[in-house]
Amino acid sequence: MNTLAPLPDTPALEIETGSNPQFTVIWMHGLGADGSDFAPIVPELNLPESPAVRFIFPHAPYRPVTCNGGYVMRAWYDIISLAPGSREIDEAGLVESRTIVRDLIAREAARGTPSERIVLAGFSQGGAVAYLTGLTHPAPLAGIIALSTYIPSPALLLDEFAAPNGRIPVFAAHGTDDDVVSLELGEHALDVVRKVGVVPEWRTYSMPHSVCLDEVVDIGAWLARVISQAR
Repeated sequence: MNTLAPLPDTPALEIETGSNPQFTVIWMHGLGADGSDFAPIVPELNLPESPAVRFIFPHAPYRPVTCNGGYVMRAWYDIISLAPGSREIDEAGLVESRTIVRDLIAREAARGTPSERIVLAGFSQGGAVAYLTGLTHPAPLAGIIALSTYIPSPALLLDEFAAPNGRIPVFAAHGTDDDVVSLELGEHALDVVRKVGVVPEWRTYSMPHSVCLDEVVDIGAWLARVISQAR
């Protein structure tokens, strides 16, 4: 069973791969997109029929984005300036988005899915939110999927790192031809994550700032493995 519907009390879309989902994936989109951006990926992951998985695709708030001339768009945080090897961001917006995801995690717990069965995923800006939320969450999570992304505030993550997620599985992937979030930024994120003892599964693909079929296949296999090990 595949259902796609807006959630009643938060700006997000939801897909359930079957009845009575036992696991949840909360998947954050990139800058200027919305929750529908990654919804079509669910059947392409080719997950086993059981256990069923609930996918939640939240919409980032609308906010002006400084690096885009102040244009208002969906963004998890404001990006003040861009450089090939760095980003200057509004850290308060990043923390605000972490709260949004934490609220979704809490709601899933209330619906019967504990944090140990929740995976956080994100692309680009959304991946930055997934990294921060996952590695600073006070209760253990099932995993993190970080796609074509970076860690814009390493000090914040390192200062607030939560030991319960010290061994969390991480799938991190990047395009070798990414001209939006450089491969260098993706590799720097790996260095930060390794400082807290987490060892990501790192993949690169011959692609720009996007997602490719080989990557989707690898994500599906990784996610199926994480779900199997968490059962």
